Parts: sequence; structure tokens; C-alpha cells
Amino acid sequence: MTAALKILAINGSERDGNTAEVLRHAARTAAARGVDFETVDLRSVRMERCGPCGDCNDRTVPCALADDVPGVVRKMIDADGIVFAAPVHGFGTASLMQTFIERAGVGFLRFDRPLTNKVAGVISVARRYSSGEVWAQLTVNALLNRMIVVGSGFPATVHALHRGDAAKDDEGLKNVSRMVERMTDMMELLDEHRRLTGRENTLAAHEVNERVGLALNEVNAQVGLPLDALQAQS
Repeated sequence: MTAALKILAINGSERDGNTAEVLRHAARTAAARGVDFETVDLRSVRMERCGPCGDCNDRTVPCALADDVPGVVRKMIDADGIVFAAPVHGFGTASLMQTFIERAGVGFLRFDRPLTNKVAGVISVARRYSSGEVWAQLTVNALLNRMIVVGSGFPATVHALHRGDAAKDDEGLKNVSRMVERMTDMMELLDEHRRLTGRENTLAAHEVNERVGLALNEVNAQVGLPLDALQAQS
């Protein structure tokens, strides 16, 4: 029996508020399609900020800061699809999500792009202003990680100011549901493709990354895949 497909949502809000409610709506849509949906609330994750070491562009192993980020990265690698959801704070992405993008990307994902060909969806929650800018930033981050970004026609941006306002934005929630439905369709297509062809990825995840020409790439080619070190950081 084929295991159920899984979507992991990364909630970049500091509160159990509108962003969390939008993700609960997304979870209901996924459940109706038989897809497991898990949310990681970054407010509950022990996460250090990038430190002053300054060796991110030279190191050949994952980040050495001791916190819960490696565990979240493992969950992302194990999922079929990932939803990045964050509210707009100060006309930009909420700081928790920004910190996670920096720590996960520079510290773990940049070495061999393990999220290659996973399906991505993006949600931004805003009073009104800068919802598109935050949605675009998170979308570009997914593309950087070679994910397959699934849209919803109109972007899945939900307007909300006070607690409970997200539930009143019918159009925004409809776009969220449409996005989850299309993510599910794409995950099913990719799953069928892999089973029929025996190919795990249509694009090799372990090819030389975007930093072609840097000495680090030559070192990585000699020492192997640094993300193996994740197993030792549990």
C-alpha cells in the first residue's frame, strides 16, 4: 500500500493567530484529499540567529549552532510538499520566517539542494500592504531550492488585521484551498512518475550547486554530501 502523501507547513508567525487559522483551513483541504498535513510553528522551535562566525561560504559541513533547525530541515526533506506561510510585519516577512530561511538555507540546504522537485506553496497574511512582496520573497526562496512552485491563479494572500479576520476573507481562503488542491495534484503526478520510471528526481539534487567556481564546490566533490551530518545532529 502506498504511503499517504505529506505536506509540511512552516508557520512563520509569532502568534497563534490569523496565519495559524489559515493553515488550519489548508489542513482541512488537504485532509479531504487524503493528504497528511503537519504544521511546524517556528515560535515553538528553538532557533538561534545566524552568528558572527562568518564561515558560511567556506564550511563544508552543516551549521554548527545547536538548536532545533536540523530537525525541521529533516521534516522538510521527508515531506512531499512544503507550504511557507508568514505574516507581514513592518512591510516585510516576519522575523521568525526570515531567520529560518537564513539558517536553513545557508546552514543546510545550499549544499545539495535536498528540496529539489518537492512541491511548494506560499501564503502571506497581511492587513493589506506588502502582502505581494512577502509572497514574492517566499516564492523566490522556494525557487532557489529548486522546488516546483504551484500557484492558485491569484496568489494565496489573505487579508487580516485583528484576530479572526482571516476567516472573513473568502477570496483569500479560496485561493489557499485552490493552492493546496493543485499541490496535491502535482504531488500525485510526481509520485506516479517516480513509480513508473524508477527515477527519484527529474533533476539530480546532488549536482554542483549555484556557487560554481567557488573552492567549496571542489572540496565538496571530494568529501561527499555534507547533509549526511544531519543524522548526527538529532
